[in-house]
Amino acid sequence: MMLRSTLLGSLLFAVTATGATAAERPPLRGAALDARITQLMKDANVPGFAIAVIDDGKVASVKAYGMRDVEKGLPLTTDTVMYAASLTKAAFAYATMSLVQAGKLSLDESIAADLPKPLPEYKKYADLAGDERWRKLTPAILLSHRSGFPNFRFWQPGKAYDPDGKLSFWFDPGTRYGYSGEGINLLQFVLENGKGIDVATLMKDRLFVPFGMTRTSMTWRPDFASNLAIGYDENGKALGHDERESVRAAGSMDTTIADFARLVAAMSRGDGLDAATYRTWLTPVARIHSPKQFPTIGLPDTTAYDDIALGSALGVVTFQSPQGPAFFKGGHDDGTNNLFVCLERSKTCLLMMSNSSRGESIFPYVIDDVLGRTCFPVAWNGYVRYDRRDEANATPACKK
Repeated sequence: MMLRSTLLGSLLFAVTATGATAAERPPLRGAALDARITQLMKDANVPGFAIAVIDDGKVASVKAYGMRDVEKGLPLTTDTVMYAASLTKAAFAYATMSLVQAGKLSLDESIAADLPKPLPEYKKYADLAGDERWRKLTPAILLSHRSGFPNFRFWQPGKAYDPDGKLSFWFDPGTRYGYSGEGINLLQFVLENGKGIDVATLMKDRLFVPFGMTRTSMTWRPDFASNLAIGYDENGKALGHDERESVRAAGSMDTTIADFARLVAAMSRGDGLDAATYRTWLTPVARIHSPKQFPTIGLPDTTAYDDIALGSALGVVTFQSPQGPAFFKGGHDDGTNNLFVCLERSKTCLLMMSNSSRGESIFPYVIDDVLGRTCFPVAWNGYVRYDRRDEANATPACKK
């Protein structure tokens, strides 16, 4: 049986390598997918990789490959704690929609209505003094990355990292898409300082407990240490794991592939939200015309992704695939590459998590292998295939 599985996986890999397109072969599952991922990891020098497949809204498979700690020879498992990075944003947005459903938050009302004093009077946002555009900010604008803020104040567009960077608007709120962790964290600030809603408790009560995410937290837990993934950079250098002490809606979550797969499955089904609220969460509020996700401020617009209607919803990005509407969210940091992609109609999803900066170099292949032809915006996400470095700046349109 093992020999037969290995041969099948090798055969399917050979077909892929010789040029068969995603539309010409059935999606990979089981031993064939195991063999494919093992080969991709070897070719791309990825130390650890975890994957979950959701079929018809149910978790069909959760697998982990390679090492969580190369130096100690410790294997990556489905219960290994990994850094979620910006996957946190999608989870936070989903939890926030439960507040909208309960009438505790208005998506389209100015945050000024929720704060007891003007935003610039808080020390953290004093940089905005004299700029009344902050009053245009709403929860919907913040969740859909239309705040006008840079990703973070210490990463100004076109400038090097500046720990003393000042927060400012780079475009009028609500007028276009521009990825911003600052915007997500501002909504957390509004909930906690204006509504008295603790975001850690919100996430636990609305997501972690209902969906059985027992090894997930918005801050570090000591019990994570016994099975923890060490991050590795492009050159294989160990980066360790940042034990986050503060809740950040933009990206402080630790989780496992098994835990987050349960959340992605719930998202595909709309669990915890009524139909109208779920549809509001997934409805794009702005078309995305930036050539890349990073940077989204300072580069000329493009129409390269108009044919897939690339758009920003509330905490996730949407597009039209040949299989119907789809949504996704990635998570990226040094030593961390994550992504989930969902096809709405079939409720088929793929979740990938890697403890390597090289992990995303195999994402495009795994998407095709698991989901078939999707026209996923590979270049917009900044993914460069490990064996096609010359395509780094390509923005191919989806050929119908």
